[in-house]
Amino acid sequence: MKVSQSWLVGLALLVAGSAQAQVSDDVVKIGVMNDQSGVYEDITGMKAVEAAKMAIEDFGPTVLGKRIEIVSANHQNKTDIAGGIARKWIDTEQVDAIVDVTGSGIALTVNEITREKNRVMIAASAATSDLTGKSCSPTTTQFSYDTYALAKSTGTETLKQGGDTWFFITADYAFGHALERDTSKFVEQGGGKVLGAVRAPLGTTDYSSFLLQAQASKAKIIGLATAGGDTITVIKQAAEFGIQRGGQRLGGLLIYINDVEALGLQAAQGLVLTTSFYWDLNDETRAWTKRFLDRTGNKRPPNMLQVGLYSGVLQYLKAVKAAGTDEAKAVSLKMRELPVNDFYNKNVTIRKDGRVLHDMYLAQVKTPQESKGKFDDYKILSKLAGKDAYRPESEGNCPLVTGSAK
Repeated sequence: MKVSQSWLVGLALLVAGSAQAQVSDDVVKIGVMNDQSGVYEDITGMKAVEAAKMAIEDFGPTVLGKRIEIVSANHQNKTDIAGGIARKWIDTEQVDAIVDVTGSGIALTVNEITREKNRVMIAASAATSDLTGKSCSPTTTQFSYDTYALAKSTGTETLKQGGDTWFFITADYAFGHALERDTSKFVEQGGGKVLGAVRAPLGTTDYSSFLLQAQASKAKIIGLATAGGDTITVIKQAAEFGIQRGGQRLGGLLIYINDVEALGLQAAQGLVLTTSFYWDLNDETRAWTKRFLDRTGNKRPPNMLQVGLYSGVLQYLKAVKAAGTDEAKAVSLKMRELPVNDFYNKNVTIRKDGRVLHDMYLAQVKTPQESKGKFDDYKILSKLAGKDAYRPESEGNCPLVTGSAK
């Protein structure tokens, strides 16, 4: 059959037009949303924005022939502000992916908005395991850690060391509640007892009443289901109250290297913690850390949240390229299909529920005498493979897994 030249030209133009349309608005735009002025600023903040920029630089300035743009915003740890930013970004600024999303309550809110609006969300600094459980979304992935993995690693190890009675000082929002819930489960499954709990508002400056209740409980372990500046405050005040001198131990359920640096080894020594990253693991982690420190002022080594954000942004861009589009569901599917490979993840799987199966490390803070230099803060005690660290997919009640997703 003879085909006219004009028809072929028309088909070529149609195909070219379709290819151009695969990236919306001719730009792939990533929005970093986190705390840039409050208790979590040191563990996320503008240093996390730099980590995201590093991922874009390592990937390249364009994807599918279109430029990559990054924007950032401070949600001030307020759910209504975070929701407003998310809707504005999507509705008027054409943001394709919202990333970092510090704070579990905030992440759960933004998760619903991105689900409704069909946008990608990458949670790097939100810990609630509900993001891959009952609240899972086809366009959300969770990097870095979650409350289940923290609880399993730290709670189980502490039980082995004889810490069989617990009292919790819990941050009074979604993250703290989830961490207390998940840790209590492992304590009780291991034969331990939870003697009580108190709830402290975000940004509490005086923990005296909470610490008095914890002392009165006679629990061997005072579990700190807190994070960021709150953790630093409660540990300092616990020392003033003589908690450790009285025979009780602090169970730091979420301790960042930022916290250890702020407290100093003299105050933090002996703390056992769980992390998915330590800067001094190998030559690759040390080299990336040097780049990060050069960009951020050399004051704090990178933590698992900042590195998790780098990993998430890099995986997103690889998925956009592989999918040939920035459409959220197609990209999210590719994110799950491609193994995560970067300077600290090697062939790591992302499950259907969005959980990134990072290896987790149990570490202990060194004494001042053991530390050999700047940022030499941790002894790695053991490594737990991702498949063993995180909640089994079958137990999370994620509708994407159970088949009940709408």
